[in-house]
Amino acid sequence: MSLKFLHPRFWLIWLEIGILRLIVLLPWSWQMSIGSGLGKLLYLVAPSRRKVSCVNLSIAFPKLSQQEIINLNKEHFVSLGQSLMDSALSWWGSDAKIDSLTHIEGIEHFQEGKKRGRILLVGAHFNSMEVGGRLFAKLTPLHAIYRPHQNELLEYLVAKKRTEQYGKTFSKYNIRELIKSIKNGDSAWYATDQNYRAKGSILVPFFGVNAPTNPSTPRLAKMTKAKIIPGFTMRLLGNKNDKRKGYLLRFTPPLDNFPTGDDYQDTLRLNHILEEQIKEFPAQYLWSHKRYKHYNSENKDFYKDYINNHETSCS
Repeated sequence: MSLKFLHPRFWLIWLEIGILRLIVLLPWSWQMSIGSGLGKLLYLVAPSRRKVSCVNLSIAFPKLSQQEIINLNKEHFVSLGQSLMDSALSWWGSDAKIDSLTHIEGIEHFQEGKKRGRILLVGAHFNSMEVGGRLFAKLTPLHAIYRPHQNELLEYLVAKKRTEQYGKTFSKYNIRELIKSIKNGDSAWYATDQNYRAKGSILVPFFGVNAPTNPSTPRLAKMTKAKIIPGFTMRLLGNKNDKRKGYLLRFTPPLDNFPTGDDYQDTLRLNHILEEQIKEFPAQYLWSHKRYKHYNSENKDFYKDYINNHETSCS
């Protein structure tokens, strides 16, 4: 670790890290309660993100009333607060505690894919994504792509803990290393469900509305001859329909006839798979991200324009 991280400008971050390490020692239900409180506070103090998630939810669930959208938005921010607890648990939680909270569905799909050769796990930005990396890595060493953090200390800490827990991580700017890992037979994890405006971006419907999308998954499958297996992690808090508590690691069947050679249709297929998972756990997807961010010919902000032109509760 560089000595520069001992500079006073990093002391607040070190304090926060220390608090998180202590919270991990608490029972999981207490951790979730603390995360819930943080999420409710975030809902109050982050109006711009609150509006973004409100618009996204309004698009994804058009049949919900305005009050139902507000309620779901509040649940989303609670889930965001709990995701901080998930990350702390992923980095410092004991194997025994992680195992006691793990529930796996569709493990046969993962095992089938491993038998058939190279695999690429395609995930998404659910709020429990961080702890999901550790759950995946307990099945097989995992090589994962991530987006570098702008803060130097957080970037160092996140990269370090992910490398320790997963096996190997790469910046999203280093796709060549990911390709090399897959070709070498290593299991890799990749998520392309966020706004993408770089070269090669295509507009693909996400919940029925075009969103700038990264079509790299079918291209990676073609280059590496890897089997694509969707894999997601969601938080289980126990309810009348599902009494389980902890984290659900879910694999869906490997994609047959993929890629087809049509990047648009292949990417749309992946979006549909993701949409089905989101509908089951609607509050836990990263709605506060500007998934539809783009500018039309009149240079209007999509989110501001949506609020101005629709009857919503997002103002």
